[in-house]
Amino acid sequence: MEKTTLFDKIWDAHVVKSVPSGPDVFFIDKHFIHEVTSPVAFLNLEKRGIGVKNPSRTVATPDHNVPTVDQDKTIKDKLSRMQVERLRENCARYGIELHDLGSAHHGIVHVIGPELGITQPGMTIVCGDSHTSTHGAFGAIAFGIGTSEVEMVLATQCIMQSKAKKMRITIDGVAGKGVTSKDLILYVIAQISAAGATGYFVEYGGSAIQSLSMEARMTVCNMSIEMGARGGLIAPDETTFEYLKGKEYAPKGEAWDKAVAYWKTLKTDEDAVFDKEYHFDAADIEPMITYGTNPGMGIKIIGNIPTTEGMEGSNKTSYLKSLAYMGFEPGEAIMGKKVDFVFVGSCTNGRIEDIRSVAEFVKGHKKAENITAWIVPGSREVEKMAHEEGLVKILEEAGFELRQPGCSACLAMNDDKIPSGKYAVSTSNRNFEGRQGPGARTMLASPLTVAAVAIAGEICDPREVFEN
Repeated sequence: MEKTTLFDKIWDAHVVKSVPSGPDVFFIDKHFIHEVTSPVAFLNLEKRGIGVKNPSRTVATPDHNVPTVDQDKTIKDKLSRMQVERLRENCARYGIELHDLGSAHHGIVHVIGPELGITQPGMTIVCGDSHTSTHGAFGAIAFGIGTSEVEMVLATQCIMQSKAKKMRITIDGVAGKGVTSKDLILYVIAQISAAGATGYFVEYGGSAIQSLSMEARMTVCNMSIEMGARGGLIAPDETTFEYLKGKEYAPKGEAWDKAVAYWKTLKTDEDAVFDKEYHFDAADIEPMITYGTNPGMGIKIIGNIPTTEGMEGSNKTSYLKSLAYMGFEPGEAIMGKKVDFVFVGSCTNGRIEDIRSVAEFVKGHKKAENITAWIVPGSREVEKMAHEEGLVKILEEAGFELRQPGCSACLAMNDDKIPSGKYAVSTSNRNFEGRQGPGARTMLASPLTVAAVAIAGEICDPREVFEN
């Protein structure tokens, strides 16, 4: 019997029809939608006189464009307001579940799916958003799609998709002090580059991955897309089952037992072959930070920005252009660089575990005067827990501002923008030119590093700032 990977098992079980020398007709279990990539899809359905094939398999929430202050008031930005209004109208028209602004389960789409138990092992999940790969942490095939594909899934509950190649990334060993899942994935991306997994679906394994919490696993899978991968996934285990048990949309009673029995089969066979493999030792990984304009431009926070030695032609030109945008020089140390903003949030690091870690480390400290510090919970549930656990009080005493749920300063599609020329250390996922605002300079790091930078006012090693 052929040995197969976890990816194969889920993929093959969802192929409705294979097109010779072409893509598969691929069934989608869950479809998440938001206000940005869905309006045109719904408009095209209306023009063609087509309904939504299976409304119960689609879940909606506004997140990208929503303000993170005064969410109970009318959205000021006209385009954002129109997009949110269209989402409401379309969900009402087609009977789609909507977690709207102000509702108990509103939040970033990739945060509320897992916390509600909608995301489950063995599923196929899509959304008109590249970071749909987050859901792969549960042992699901999850990936982002474009607007025309959003329309296709709404109309047919299927998508035309070619099967990706398979990559396995194994991280064994024990991570050192101050090293988080964000550091693990930033390290991997720095090692293989921002295009190193292009064309692949990545399975993460090894003892360092298995020891991670579900929230930490979501951070790893979330950033799979930042090394060019189609998506990433981690085999479900007891950590997964414990996280899901009792959640609102998780199976109950006998259905739970039956589901878990199936979920336990979702693992790569021992001798299964991958198209490409990488192995890393967690002991080699230290707190990381990016210095350039793609997530692959990362270094250990105690390291120096690479020089141009060995670079030629367009590679050297683009590298120097990136550093010029950031205001950095080849070969210089990153430590000690002054920072203006810190941002904790996004679908990468906006969960309660992230906010707990920041609150724990800044307790009793005050942010530096030159720092503007934003904390943005990934959902209303995270916000509620932060209040109940006293985290908000700790953060506010330290000078942090807690805002309302949304994508916020991850991307410049709402009011939370970093001003031009200013430096931001961010827990989000992308550091492209203008990603956090026109001219904004973004450095990606873990919540612990962000907490340390907020207190110091400059790039610093979190292991030193919080050694006591």
